[in-house]
Amino acid sequence: MTRTITRSYDTYDQAAAAVEKLEQAGISSTDISVVGRDERAKDSNAAEGAGIGAGIGGAAGLLAGIGLLAIPGIGPVVAAGWLASTAAGAVAGAAAGGLVGSLTSAGVDEDEAHYYAETVRRGGTVVSVRAAQEYAATVEAILDGATPIDRESRVAQYRREGWTRFDETADPYVRGQAGI
Repeated sequence: MTRTITRSYDTYDQAAAAVEKLEQAGISSTDISVVGRDERAKDSNAAEGAGIGAGIGGAAGLLAGIGLLAIPGIGPVVAAGWLASTAAGAVAGAAAGGLVGSLTSAGVDEDEAHYYAETVRRGGTVVSVRAAQEYAATVEAILDGATPIDRESRVAQYRREGWTRFDETADPYVRGQAGI
């Protein structure tokens, strides 16, 4: 049985370090996804797609193939892996859900999927891994060792700010924006 194990990080660099450790542990890059924000890509054109991987983290493996994707309600993100492909398909086909739909179709609880999408919207990065049961503990140890965001405290923070769930029709989040 395969499980989807997902964690969020405040920075792309933290997430990239986790991805590199996953690959070093023998987790196939085809089972790893990363979607998030990276300041080094903010001036790039999301419509141009792939080709920025070497510039923002990774000479080999999954990160070498990282590209840009524009997600409704989030804006441009760096993305690679199966989750990015699913989200890109949803965006291209105008399917509802975008990142939330991609996560839930991979087995992530809907409330968690809304949290992960909001975290990316606010500048964070999500790493999601499809892991066979025998590798789940290793994947969790690596992801947890990379200092992920504490989901419960972050959700509480978001709720204090008035958040209830990810809204893909909202404008992309801008730090320091009034009311946020």
